[in-house]
Amino acid sequence: MTNKQVIVADKAPKAVGPYSAGIQTGNLVFTAGQIGLDRETGKMVEGGVEAQARQVLFNLQNVLESGGASLGSVVKTTVFLADMADYAKVNAIYAEYFTDTPPARSAVQVAGLPLGALVEIEAIALVEG
Repeated sequence: MTNKQVIVADKAPKAVGPYSAGIQTGNLVFTAGQIGLDRETGKMVEGGVEAQARQVLFNLQNVLESGGASLGSVVKTTVFLADMADYAKVNAIYAEYFTDTPPARSAVQVAGLPLGALVEIEAIALVEG
């Protein structure tokens, strides 16, 4: 039987449904998709896809760190975009956060994201240490 632990990320927004922000099992951390919610207000950040992408990566970082991982230990991400026309904008911000040996990645356009989000990112990372 595999041991899995629910990750509680105090600095990231609470889940908006019946799921965990992340799961740590063995030496892996799996995150739920993170959107541009501000933990303090519970609302989507203003400023368009760039502001949301920065908030998404901030939230993702907090979930990963709460599970013993970091952005630097991410091995795979999936980026969901409401509009593929935003790819270049999100890609530029993503590149600021994943500078050294960036993870494998998929990017897809979807019909819609929770709470009207413009971008959502999920990750798989190695536990550090």
